[in-house]
Amino acid sequence: MQNKFSGGVLFLDRSDINTDEIIPAKYLTENTKEALGPHLLEDLKLDGFDPERDIKGKKVIITRENFGCGSSREHAPWSLEVNEIRLVIAANFARIFKQNMFNCGLLAVELPDSEIDKLFSEFYGKRVYIETDFEHNLFKITADGKQHELTFTIADFDKALVEAGGWVEYADKNY
Repeated sequence: MQNKFSGGVLFLDRSDINTDEIIPAKYLTENTKEALGPHLLEDLKLDGFDPERDIKGKKVIITRENFGCGSSREHAPWSLEVNEIRLVIAANFARIFKQNMFNCGLLAVELPDSEIDKLFSEFYGKRVYIETDFEHNLFKITADGKQHELTFTIADFDKALVEAGGWVEYADKNY
């Protein structure tokens, strides 16, 4: 389970990244999750960010406040999932986006602004790897020989959804 939420980190240093920036609305007619993959974050306006260069090999996003605001559709978490990004760490999330992450078996973790600021100040611009110990709610963040550990919390039901692989799998097991 822990390797599923571990990997290289993509830092997105902006608040209010909306679902249209995560996956542009023009792709909502696609019939498969896989068709969304190449278009992840292609409309994101962020100085120095190039989705073709910066997403490859990343499994985790660290960002600021209100990630996933905008329209409430599952396509945004699906586009992350199909790109093997299964963990997003932010100061906070739009409520429906966060629940859609859990419903898809993905992990959305909120950390205090001060901790997000610390992660950006210590690790932004470096090659960063996060190892997630999901069972113990622990992240080990490594870059340039530095290691930082921090704990996180997640509601029991949301954790059960993630452990099951999403809402459908959870329902199959429990109902």
